[in-house]
Amino acid sequence: MFSYYVYILKCSDESYYTGITNDLNRQLKEHIYGKHRTCYTLKRRPLEIQFHETFMHVLQAIYFENKIKKWSRSKKEALIIGDFERFQILAECRNATHSKYSDI
Repeated sequence: MFSYYVYILKCSDESYYTGITNDLNRQLKEHIYGKHRTCYTLKRRPLEIQFHETFMHVLQAIYFENKIKKWSRSKKEALIIGDFERFQILAECRNATHSKYSDI
């Protein structure tokens, strides 16, 4: 049975890269050594892994990776450091049509 990994790398320019793989060690080495010449991380080395999560099903991993890619930097950092209280606040809808803000 395969495991799938969603990971977040911190690049030398302080940006984050989120990816998915079924072999985390191999994928990290490929990023570190610049195997893929068109990859976002190539010119942003050195890299540091900040977070990874394991999934048993590839579709779950793909879904989670796509969600993370849409998140703000602050929300990614809350996930990375495990600040789930801050993560919860950042996850709340903040637009004026949200029911929490309808009386304002």
